[in-house]
Amino acid sequence: MAIRNIVTEGDEILRKKCRVITEVTDRIRMTMEDMLETMHSENGVGIAAPQVGVMRRMFIAEPEPGRVYYMINPEILEMEGTQYGAEGCLSVPGLVGDVERPERIKIKALDLDGNEQIYDFEGFDAVVMCHENDHLDGILYTDKAVNLRVPEEPEEDDE
Repeated sequence: MAIRNIVTEGDEILRKKCRVITEVTDRIRMTMEDMLETMHSENGVGIAAPQVGVMRRMFIAEPEPGRVYYMINPEILEMEGTQYGAEGCLSVPGLVGDVERPERIKIKALDLDGNEQIYDFEGFDAVVMCHENDHLDGILYTDKAVNLRVPEEPEEDDE
């Protein structure tokens, strides 16, 4: 595994639509493991292939530690409700913004073994999946966000 460079806003690759993966190969699996290591190195909860310069329809999401989802050729089948919350992005460092997302989604994707899976997500999990899926179509959260701002630094205890 290897930590890859993260592509940041301003690079045209982030605005392109990714290509479908026709076969889940060892190279795809290795790329996804690199993406996971890269995401962990930056304390992220999700990362999409274009964020590491790979124009393929795949992303990784880890909405809570140890619960990792590998999504290959994801397709959102259903969306329901709305929620509104602050988002950030590894490709847009130093900013957060408020984004409206669905409260619940159903998503279909291939797993690392090439098997089709269908998942239901709600709340924060749904936000992460939608955010990462947008990357595959060249959409950044800043396209949908209001109140873009520099996040407040948490105060440190003097102990």
